[in-house]
Amino acid sequence: MTAKLDGTAGLLQQYDYQTPTTGFSYTFAAGVNVLVMQPAGTLATGTVTMPAAPVDGMTITVESTQQITALTVQGNTGQSLVNGTQTLRPNQPYSWVYRLSNTTWYPFAGATNSQIVSGVSQASTSGTSIDFTGIPSWVKRVTVMFQGVSTNGASEYVVRIGDSGGIASTGYTGAYAINASASLSTTGFGISNGSSATATIMSGTVVITALDLATYKYTCMGMLGESDVARMTYTAGAKTLSGVLDRVRITTINGTDTFDAGTINIIYE
Repeated sequence: MTAKLDGTAGLLQQYDYQTPTTGFSYTFAAGVNVLVMQPAGTLATGTVTMPAAPVDGMTITVESTQQITALTVQGNTGQSLVNGTQTLRPNQPYSWVYRLSNTTWYPFAGATNSQIVSGVSQASTSGTSIDFTGIPSWVKRVTVMFQGVSTNGASEYVVRIGDSGGIASTGYTGAYAINASASLSTTGFGISNGSSATATIMSGTVVITALDLATYKYTCMGMLGESDVARMTYTAGAKTLSGVLDRVRITTINGTDTFDAGTINIIYE
């Protein structure tokens, strides 16, 4: 524990520094109002409990240098706390203020789940599929971005989503089209390449949005252009998973054509 006296404001500020591992449990000691955590890497879970005897207007701040995917912050005995379960993102502190009259902690800064997070771009120059995994459970929208992507065959592309049980390859509803010519799509969110062969070069965006996180319902819309010909492709559809989306796969309908050019990445929010 470290204390700092600010001579200008006359305020004694105390913070605690911890290096927790996943599943940790921490309770604020009397007088401590800032918790700084520096885990070795991303943590799946952790619990923070507020101090036992806070005063009216006391503020508490929690901060981590690594993501804590499911951080539970709770009041101490006899206290309530608003919005206590969050994904605590790296270097994105979260603060609460205490109201003594109803013994409740209220959030007032940080932990907005609106930050856009970028994945790690992958070269689509080999293999039959490109996977992005480890997408956090709070994510409501995933954007898949293509630049100059092609394969060595004529099979059309498909974007699939999945959960902890794996990638779903059935049960989709939707269609995909080139200009006005459409096809039904049941094995994923289809992306037409006009059944062209190796010369097709695709660039554009596909957006997957959570319709209802509680029931694992997702929708999709997207548009890509083919730079080798004057042609557009569109896709739209829906899919209900058996759990929260945590992965996305970009592949082809036949599953055997290999990628041979371009770059693919995702962002999520």
